[in-house]
Amino acid sequence: MKKSGSLYLSAREASAELAVAPATLYAYVSRGLIRSEPTTDSRSRRYRAEDVRALKERRVPSPEPRGLKSFDADLPVLDSAIATITEDGPIYRGVNCITLAETDTLEHAATLLWDATNVDPFTVDNRPVISEPMRAIATAARNAAPIDRAIAVLALAAGADPQAFTRAPDGRAMVGGRILRLVVGFMLNSEPSSDLLHQQIARAWAPHDKAAPDLIRRVLVLLADHELNASTFTVRCAASTGLNLYDATIAGLAALKGPKHGGASALSAQLVRSLADVDLAEVVRERVALGERFPGFGHGVYKLGDPRAHMLLRALAKAGAADRFTQEIPARVLEATGEFVNIDYALAVLTHALRMPVGSELALFAMARTVGWIAHASEQLRSGGLIRPRARYIGPVPGRRAHS
Repeated sequence: MKKSGSLYLSAREASAELAVAPATLYAYVSRGLIRSEPTTDSRSRRYRAEDVRALKERRVPSPEPRGLKSFDADLPVLDSAIATITEDGPIYRGVNCITLAETDTLEHAATLLWDATNVDPFTVDNRPVISEPMRAIATAARNAAPIDRAIAVLALAAGADPQAFTRAPDGRAMVGGRILRLVVGFMLNSEPSSDLLHQQIARAWAPHDKAAPDLIRRVLVLLADHELNASTFTVRCAASTGLNLYDATIAGLAALKGPKHGGASALSAQLVRSLADVDLAEVVRERVALGERFPGFGHGVYKLGDPRAHMLLRALAKAGAADRFTQEIPARVLEATGEFVNIDYALAVLTHALRMPVGSELALFAMARTVGWIAHASEQLRSGGLIRPRARYIGPVPGRRAHS
């Protein structure tokens, strides 16, 4: 049997998973419900596992609450060559991000996700254009939250970049490099630099920890993209109207702030701080008895735990982070609730272990995910289509007045 994280199924495996005859499977393919492609053996084809499982969920009622389903057949689906999600971790253009995070940088992940094969968006010369009004805004917002400061500066950035609306794929990748450097620089309250991004962050927020650069490098790669999450879908909708990449990134930053998305990392950081010096067993038992959730635990996609979180916690343990955070808390919460850690918790542990500023967890998330937003905005601009879902109307029947 195939692993649950496999991208493809054979005809026999797909038919078995759907409990249908091969002829029915082929009918689903012909109707566009399941994607297939030829294998090296020209006599057979392979079938996208995510399509098979999505169709299975659509045909069979799920016992899970609607908000926790890993796939909701009523929500929009878009074709994308950028990334997908498997139980083994997100895949960036065919490369597992867990493997990528072992040695690579956010810059390299960006060139992969942006499919930048002919240009290098991170050459020394590709620095963002910073106008005087942008500097004035950055100075005025110096004490604001990093993500708010980045939104304010980006609002003026397209006007300062003469190539902001370029239609050339290579040109968009170069614009992406300037946006990323701009976002990181102004979130750190420093001048945008051509130095490696994880090194800039470590110098600004964790200068006294020798393990910081490598740990920050890892988490940035792990967070670079996660398919069509809420902020990325927001970015694609914005880009579909013809926006430039600067403005599309603003849409992503605004959506990320929500407590059900990137804001969950801030809630996880509060949890980590609250569990630092308490009787762990008693506090976990009390929270469970009161029906309180544990931010940073549970995931609508990863049923056996978030592989990004596991990878980062292992790296933190190896670097000397306290067992209480890397092992004991995850074990206690899993025992009490059945929920595994996710990347929000691991990110919170990282910022706590490195003694980074309060709020840096959301800023790190935003810096990394800017890469994915640029990739998806560029892909959407290339497609040229306007994303315009329809609503399922459940209001009063026309012609009938509502009774008081």
